[in-house]
Amino acid sequence: QLQVEESGGGLIQAGKSLKVSCAASGGAFGLYFMGWFRQTPGKGREFVVGISRSKDTFYADFLEDRFTISRDNTKNMVNLEMNNLKPDDAAVYYCAAKFGDSQNDDPAQYLHWGQGTQVTVSS
Repeated sequence: QLQVEESGGGLIQAGKSLKVSCAASGGAFGLYFMGWFRQTPGKGREFVVGISRSKDTFYADFLEDRFTISRDNTKNMVNLEMNNLKPDDAAVYYCAAKFGDSQNDDPAQYLHWGQGTQVTVSS
């Protein structure tokens, strides 16, 4: 069964950049659509960005081109580069995997989740 694990979160100043990564293991990584979600206290998980097996990318409208997702199918890795971070970007960021190759914003469609990594943005 596929397992995913995030890394790279932390405290960052507003306007700066940060990269979070997701390492997958235990399954056929190439069969999964990968997504990043984020969650703040009292709210549900919000779709941020996703990438297909063939590296088509899908971004949430609120990102304003500040984030970039990439995928390395040989290393079973997904990276998320976050630029010009804002205090509103502060959240727990989750990596998630959905079997198949279609994009979906609904977290219920993703069966494999990491534990999340905290991103804190200071103003």
